[in-house]
Amino acid sequence: MGAWKELRPRFLPAVVAMFFFLQILFLVNMSYLYATQFRSTTRYHNFNLLYVDYDGGIIGKSLSDAYRQLQGDGFPTVLSGPSNEYPQVEDIREAVCRGDYWGAIYTTEGGSAALASALENGSSPPTSLTYIWNGVRYPVFSQGAVYSNFLKLIEVTRSTYYANNGSSVAASANLSNPATLKTFLDPIHVEEINIKGTEQGAKVFYNTVSMVMPIIQQFFFVLTLNGISTSFGAFTKLSWKANGLIRGVASTLYTFTGSLVMTGYIWAFRETWGQRGSRFVLTWFILWLLMHINFLLFDIATAFIPIQFMPFLVLTWVILNVASTLSPFELSPGFFRWGYALPSHEAYEVLIQIWSGGCNNRLYRALPIMFSWWVVGITIAVYAMQHRCKTAVAAQEALDRAQSDAKHVMTSKTVTPVGDSQREIGQDGDSAEDIPLRRVA
Repeated sequence: MGAWKELRPRFLPAVVAMFFFLQILFLVNMSYLYATQFRSTTRYHNFNLLYVDYDGGIIGKSLSDAYRQLQGDGFPTVLSGPSNEYPQVEDIREAVCRGDYWGAIYTTEGGSAALASALENGSSPPTSLTYIWNGVRYPVFSQGAVYSNFLKLIEVTRSTYYANNGSSVAASANLSNPATLKTFLDPIHVEEINIKGTEQGAKVFYNTVSMVMPIIQQFFFVLTLNGISTSFGAFTKLSWKANGLIRGVASTLYTFTGSLVMTGYIWAFRETWGQRGSRFVLTWFILWLLMHINFLLFDIATAFIPIQFMPFLVLTWVILNVASTLSPFELSPGFFRWGYALPSHEAYEVLIQIWSGGCNNRLYRALPIMFSWWVVGITIAVYAMQHRCKTAVAAQEALDRAQSDAKHVMTSKTVTPVGDSQREIGQDGDSAEDIPLRRVA
């Protein structure tokens, strides 16, 4: 109980303070994460879709009328592009591939005339509309915000076609003919072009949990490396240059292997998702760079921040990076676009380009940002290693001095009682040295 009374004035306030600080930590971080998705469905209008009307007939008019009915904050913005700016269908696909638009839809040239001929002759109608999108670009959100709204737009286009042209067709067409009736009931034939389909179940992990692993994995390795180096006295027995060389080699090999393993399980669970071997290597490289950036961050942090405060940094770093890859910035308030500066966001942008065969090219921004993190991290890590070794040597010297002083004090206390006992041997104040003289006398 005596020890508890001594500890209580300092122990309880420390526990209570950490209790509240951790609650605030989780509250702030999770509020930040949730805020990125707050009212996100009202920002679907930030997804731009390209519309090119090669037909100029009733089908194009029906699609325009359908968009006017659907237009709003919860529906993507359809921007009309002149056909002379996109003379070929490949030009439209290239615009989507570049990432200028999240998708595109166009009418077939002469589609309205071909549909009228099919109704008159009882033949099958040709493709009237074609829509293009990239399924590998934030697959969950592009499927929900782009693909599903394409289907909605096409369905409303069918309805407006009947409203604009249904009565006249019903009056003139021979609906007793089964082929004509079938064409009348399904006048708008649609074709889909998905630049890179992403149907595997694991797609939900690519921009979520998979962006956490490069961070957590490096934090654990840094803790382990620090613990081993401390237990073997590497920081005090070796120079900072030798420690830096060991750390550099270990981190390179570890991140090299870790990125290979991560790329391996992405490929192992890709199902029927076709990807070339060269994309495996490119994925491996970009994940290695991301992992090494995270290693450098934690290597620097653990040199200056006490271990009991590291959870604050680790959790915050994880949430900030995952929030930047969780969904497209088009769905978040403008404030969150500062996440362009985070390495995980830029790494995922490069992965989208790799997996879609060169589409969504953001290398002009992603690589400078990532290499800036890497170069600055290496520079500061050198200073951090010097600081770590100097601190360890100073602590060891202080410990050696304390042990030396304690040994000296113990030696002094051991000699003093012997001298005192010798003085107490004589009588009447005589010392032990006087005793033999008295006996001689």
